Amino acid sequence: MLKTTRRFALGAIAALAILATPGAHAELKANKIVAIGGSVTEIVYALGEEERLVARDTTSTFPQEAAKLPDVGYIRALSPEGVLSIDPDLILALEGSGPPEAFEVLKKASVPVVTIPADFDRDGIVKKIKAIGSALGVDDKAAALAESVNADIMAAEKQAMGRSDPKRVLFLLSLSGGKIMAAGSDTSAASIIEMAGGKNALSDIAGFKQITDESAMDAAPDVILVMTRTGDHGISAEDIKNHPALSATPAAQNDRIVRMGGLYLLGFGPRTAHAIRDLSDAINDESR
Repeated sequence: MLKTTRRFALGAIAALAILATPGAHAELKANKIVAIGGSVTEIVYALGEEERLVARDTTSTFPQEAAKLPDVGYIRALSPEGVLSIDPDLILALEGSGPPEAFEVLKKASVPVVTIPADFDRDGIVKKIKAIGSALGVDDKAAALAESVNADIMAAEKQAMGRSDPKRVLFLLSLSGGKIMAAGSDTSAASIIEMAGGKNALSDIAGFKQITDESAMDAAPDVILVMTRTGDHGISAEDIKNHPALSATPAAQNDRIVRMGGLYLLGFGPRTAHAIRDLSDAINDESR
């Protein structure tokens, strides 16, 4: 009896080990999947595997059908109790999801978690698609999608780079209290600006940082880029034009303010080629 119990316990441990390995889920057919990260959810839909989703995070707003799924919270402020209440058999979590304590609870509850890489470039998107395909056991479908997306992004980048005189673009994350939070180098915003043929106006700093009024004026952006938001986090054209530093920039004086959806612009998912084309057109449109 003891040997039988021991064999059963070892078998259970082996099964959990398989579940924790990307690509092994197809054998155990995870059909109650929670997607954490807007681009992760988009890719699951693009692969035609959306029927296996049972929940998503707050950032997963595309496609519209995803909004009908239960929401387990914001990607970086997840509640393990909320996730566990869904009783998932697999969690696909974009790199950077958290807090870490939440995932410790999930792991202790023996819920398989696969971390999806989140690099902000064409190769990173390909890796993301293949990682999700592997976790879902649909490698062939993922390979086909990755090839298509890769080719589309390459074409969009080539078209964008063919434009002369790259525009200096300042990405504003926030103007809360009149304080300028903007994107420096090594950020998702800087990457998409460069892919669209623009030049990040704050390439001399790294990360999303609060900058001084003097730094904003010295950046002298031709274009100011903001996300489409509502409420306290929204940045209107009036906010920019009334700001003592931003109002002095060429972008504000020439009314060159571009607004795009956050997930579409910075998600780095299947729609990135379209985002590159739209952003390139917008920052080069002198009539704006």
